[in-house]
Amino acid sequence: MSFNTFGHLFRVTTFGESHGAAIGCVVDGCPPRIPITPADIQADLDRRRPGQSRFTTQRQEPDTVRILSGVFADAATGVDMTTGTPIALLIENVDQRSKDYSEIKDKYRPGHAGYTYDVKYGFHDYRGGGRASARETAARVAAGAIARRVVPGMTVRGALVQIGPHKADRARWDWDEVSRNPFFCPDAKAAELWADYLDGVRKAGSSAGAVVEIVAEGVPAGLGAPVYGKLDADLAAALMGINAVKGVEIGDGFAAAELSGEANADEMRIGNDGSPVFLSNHAGGILGGISTGQPVIARFAVKPTSSILQPRQTVDRYGRNTDIVTKGRHDPCVGIRAVPVGEAMMACVLADHYLRHRGQVGEGSSWPFPPPSPQPAR
Repeated sequence: MSFNTFGHLFRVTTFGESHGAAIGCVVDGCPPRIPITPADIQADLDRRRPGQSRFTTQRQEPDTVRILSGVFADAATGVDMTTGTPIALLIENVDQRSKDYSEIKDKYRPGHAGYTYDVKYGFHDYRGGGRASARETAARVAAGAIARRVVPGMTVRGALVQIGPHKADRARWDWDEVSRNPFFCPDAKAAELWADYLDGVRKAGSSAGAVVEIVAEGVPAGLGAPVYGKLDADLAAALMGINAVKGVEIGDGFAAAELSGEANADEMRIGNDGSPVFLSNHAGGILGGISTGQPVIARFAVKPTSSILQPRQTVDRYGRNTDIVTKGRHDPCVGIRAVPVGEAMMACVLADHYLRHRGQVGEGSSWPFPPPSPQPAR
């Protein structure tokens, strides 16, 4: 099975299955002398970890990360730092219950990847989806914890902005609220509504979809390249590669189709420091595939969890019609734990483009903003 690696200079290769012995990743291309400890990575993994509320799967995985290579204590300071060599990270699986899937081992779960994997590879790992499971995303979050430290001054934050038909109110947006509720929701009132809504969904044996928004601030202007190395194209691909994601938009996204040209244009003025200031950010911080220096904003839609208790029609591996009920432990809304995963993918893409940009043009006077051209003589 190929295509388990993404990135160009900051490259991440993940491995493992949902019910295998372990999952993990190898991060290659990370610059040396970046301070990093297991605790730094663990902090991000703990935000994604299952079983932390009744609104996520009750699989009890501590997701404890081990750094196997690529980090060493500095001789002068004793601080653990990246060495510039491949960083191998391992997370053991400790709470697999493969028996939950024994009754459906020959059946394809509607909405899941079992059928397409079997068609392509002639192999069906029915144990929680195998390689197609969202369990694999823990490795991406671990890699993202390193990527966050590659771009100086960059912060990446995410929030859940919609569950089912219920949206957060942007007038009540509070980033501090994100850590106070189990939904990563920036709107306290919406979080209360979502709790009641998801309780009903969960008791009905069903699931709900969601929309996640990721915002990266402190991104320098100039990242990305025309025509086939566009920052927004790579970002869209990375976010679309997250399990269960069915749509991605940058900036205003599809809403831009409803705007006029003058409303959509991000007008500019020269600021007090001589650099341009944008009066809006409909483009989501990217123009022509290159970052503007504004916050990079992306949203992605996550479909309802495919594994539900409601009976559904399907077929089995032997060409017979049948019905299926998926037992086991599953998220009633997989979009909740997708928030730290989206942050990680955004961080990895930006780290990769930062290193690509630095390798091509350096960090000279033309970055982040070129000096003004001389005015023509009158």
